[in-house]
Amino acid sequence: MTPESTVKVLESLASPVRLAAWRELVRAGLDGMVAGELASALNVAPNTLSFHLKAMLGASLLRVEQEGRFLRYRANIPLMQALIGYLTEECCAGHPEACGVSVSSCCQES
Repeated sequence: MTPESTVKVLESLASPVRLAAWRELVRAGLDGMVAGELASALNVAPNTLSFHLKAMLGASLLRVEQEGRFLRYRANIPLMQALIGYLTEECCAGHPEACGVSVSSCCQES
């Protein structure tokens, strides 16, 4: 990751709605959620959610797939793992294992 892409990802999460959407999509795992389900789960208006999802897509935090007339959103877990790795790569002078830092794998795609 570059400093620029790191800032873009972090900025895209700097909203309570976006952070809640990210966490909900992580919880949904590889199945993701269609926009209407996500809006209902977060108790936000669909047009409000659309605005936030667009910002998250712009930072590549989400993946979206057309399913008929619906859009299914999925969290980009590998990007988040890369972000955490970038933020912690210099931990303990470049030896994160000495600090007990590890990035667990979640939702691995086969």
